[in-house]
Amino acid sequence: MPDSAARLLRLLGLLQRRASWSGAELAERLEVDTRTVRRDVERLRALGYQIDGITGAAGGYHLGGGTDVPPMLFEDDEAMAIAVVLGLSAGAALPGIERSALTALAKLDRLLPPRLRAQLAVLRHATVSLVPPSEVVSTESLILLAGACDNHQRALFSYRAHDGRGSERRVEPHRLVATDRRWYLVAFDLEREDWRTFRVDRISSVQVPGHTFVPRPLSDPAKMVAEGITTSFYTHTAVVLVKAPLAEVATVIAPHVGVLSEAGPANTLLEFGIDNFAWSAGYLIGLGLEFEVRQPAALRAYMVTLGAHLSEAHGD
Repeated sequence: MPDSAARLLRLLGLLQRRASWSGAELAERLEVDTRTVRRDVERLRALGYQIDGITGAAGGYHLGGGTDVPPMLFEDDEAMAIAVVLGLSAGAALPGIERSALTALAKLDRLLPPRLRAQLAVLRHATVSLVPPSEVVSTESLILLAGACDNHQRALFSYRAHDGRGSERRVEPHRLVATDRRWYLVAFDLEREDWRTFRVDRISSVQVPGHTFVPRPLSDPAKMVAEGITTSFYTHTAVVLVKAPLAEVATVIAPHVGVLSEAGPANTLLEFGIDNFAWSAGYLIGLGLEFEVRQPAALRAYMVTLGAHLSEAHGD
C-alpha cells in the first residue's frame, strides 16, 4: 500500500509538470507496466482529478481542469516562488485578495519542509522594500494572528502606538481587516477590558501560547476599524452632507478616508477626522460632487472665505 500511494503521488507530480505524457513514458518513469499506469490514472480520476486520455500514435494522458481545485504538488523552487508572491500580496493587503492570500500563505507555511522554511526566511531577510520601514508588515505575524483569530486563541505582542510609546498587550483576536494597503487587528484587550484596533505593522514579538477563549460578540469589525482610522487622533471631526446616493459616493471615497452613512435616497453623510482645513477643502472640492459642510463651524467659515477668494479671483 505505501508503494502504491507513493507511486500515485509521483504520477500526479509528472502529470502536473508537463502538458501530456504517453502511457509508455509514464510507465518508464514509474518503473511499472502500462496496465498499472492505466489503473493509477483511474484512481486519480476517482479522487477528483480530470485526466484526459487520447488514443492513437500521438495519444497520451493530459491533466485538465475540473469543477474543483484538486490538491497540487510543487517542486521546491515552485513552492518558494508561491510563498514569496503570497507573502508580498498578504503583507501589502492588496485590495480584493488580501484575505485569500493570507489564508493560502498560512496553509503553505505549515507544509513547507524545514530546508525551504530556512531558505524563505533568508530571502525575506535579504529583501528590501520601497514601503516605509514603519509600515512593513511581518508575514509571520500575519500568519500567527490569522491562526489565533480562526482558532480563538489568545495572543501576546508588543505594540508601538502612533505617538511612539510601546506597550505589551494580551488580547483575544477577533478579526484581521485590510484597508488602504494596511492590515488592522480587531481584538478584545484583556488589560483594558475593551475592544481595540491595532495596526499590524506596529505589532512585534507575537506569541500564541495556545490558550483558547469563547469569542465575544462584535457586530461589525470593519466599521470599527473605519471609524478608528478616520476620526481618531484628529483635532476636528468633519460632518459633510454629500448630495448624491450612498452607492455613488462610495465609489469615490475610500473606507480609509471617512465613514459613510445614508441620509435619504439622494444624500450621504460623510464623517472624517481633519487637522488641516486647506487639505479638507481641496479634497471635498476634488470629489466633483455637490456638498455642504455641517461641522465644524471653523471649516464652514474656511469654505466661505475660500469661496470668496476664488470668486474674487475668477469672477467677471
